[in-house]
Amino acid sequence: MSRVGKRIIQIPSGTEVKIDGSFFEVKGKLGSLSRLFSPFVNIKHENNQISVERLNELKPTKQLHGTTNALIANMVKGVSEGFKKELKIEGVGYKATLKGQNLELAAGYSHPVSLVIPKDLKVEVPKPVNIIISGIDKQVVGEFAAKVRGVRPPSVYSGKGIQYKDEKLRRKEGKKASK
Repeated sequence: MSRVGKRIIQIPSGTEVKIDGSFFEVKGKLGSLSRLFSPFVNIKHENNQISVERLNELKPTKQLHGTTNALIANMVKGVSEGFKKELKIEGVGYKATLKGQNLELAAGYSHPVSLVIPKDLKVEVPKPVNIIISGIDKQVVGEFAAKVRGVRPPSVYSGKGIQYKDEKLRRKEGKKASK
């Protein structure tokens, strides 16, 4: 039995859950999310708790069991608390600015890189070297944060680039002068 799949998901107060077969919808104070899950897993809602059970013991069903539970837990957490990713920019002349629905990055290229912000995300730039991405869908938040980081990943030699705030960067030693 999947350890992740066996977890019971607690529903916080102010969160409303609707299950129709394999269609799952959750509404909370921050918004609503819905998703269609596999018919091989059964989603039960009792006493402000959600549990996921698999209908057979085939390998694909076992794989879906824990995944479904984790996705539902992320949906419930997203509509009640939300998700947030923070990035920091290191490097001389590297900065970020918001221009309407675009995030514009000056990341050492000959031109500024402009990224369109997805409509269900909130992006803040409190300082030109800090970016805060928040939203209710964990996948969308993480995907956009990875896209921003991918514009200029941090260099292991100089440390320049865009990195997550809590990311530990292993620095490498450069070439040594020959004697």
